[in-house]
Amino acid sequence: MRQLLLAQRWYFQPVLSGAEHLCATRPALLVGNHTLYGIVDSPLFVSELYRRTGVFPRSLGDHFHFSVPGWGRLLRTFGAVPGTPETCRQLMESRQHILVFPGGAREVAKRRGEINQLVWKQRTGFARMAIAHGYDILPFASVGCDESWRIRYDGDDWQASRIGQWLLRQPRIASALRGGDIFMPLATGIGPTPLPRPEPFHFRIGAPIRTEHLQGQAQDPAVQWAVREQTASAINEMISQLKKERIPRREALRGWRRRLLPTT
Repeated sequence: MRQLLLAQRWYFQPVLSGAEHLCATRPALLVGNHTLYGIVDSPLFVSELYRRTGVFPRSLGDHFHFSVPGWGRLLRTFGAVPGTPETCRQLMESRQHILVFPGGAREVAKRRGEINQLVWKQRTGFARMAIAHGYDILPFASVGCDESWRIRYDGDDWQASRIGQWLLRQPRIASALRGGDIFMPLATGIGPTPLPRPEPFHFRIGAPIRTEHLQGQAQDPAVQWAVREQTASAINEMISQLKKERIPRREALRGWRRRLLPTT
């Protein structure tokens, strides 16, 4: 993975803070915000986490990933597994670090007004699993990836279009698109191209949220919701902090040009 990500690491210059909150000998559930398209910053976060801590978490992926020929096999090669309660239970019982994005594919298929926002709907599954097994939750935030593109055409546009409405009238297609939830946006990066702008990526891990004292209450919706909201609040706070601390884009571009055209 490190070899495959050399170009991305050079291009986006990822920075990870808060790694001291992760304990290699105390397994935790890492819960974070999914960014636009979902496949650019996530591998960099996992790679940086491993480089800094020696911990390589098992990622819980949306089911549709594993139905795509070749792509699902690649994800499995790098430790990802389908995000089912049974799989999560087995990983927790074997005391492994686990990575999950509660927003799933819907959070990847961002709309224009959802940059750096959580789109979790009413999901509380991660909280239920953590409580049931007394797992620590480690909230983390990712900033920079969403700023690398500008969304030109989003899921709402798709659903309002003739082709989108026709697709949603096809039962199998509508089911695969989850009623239009995961119409992927069309975005541009550098100029009119889809090449992302070289925005610096910043990751931050927050203090652990303990759930040991809640064991036995995993089926209580109020307890689930309280843990979910505590996690979401921690992530949103870190996103706000990182947005303020990020290197200004103009300065980042100067650094990128220096890397591309080093002086002699």
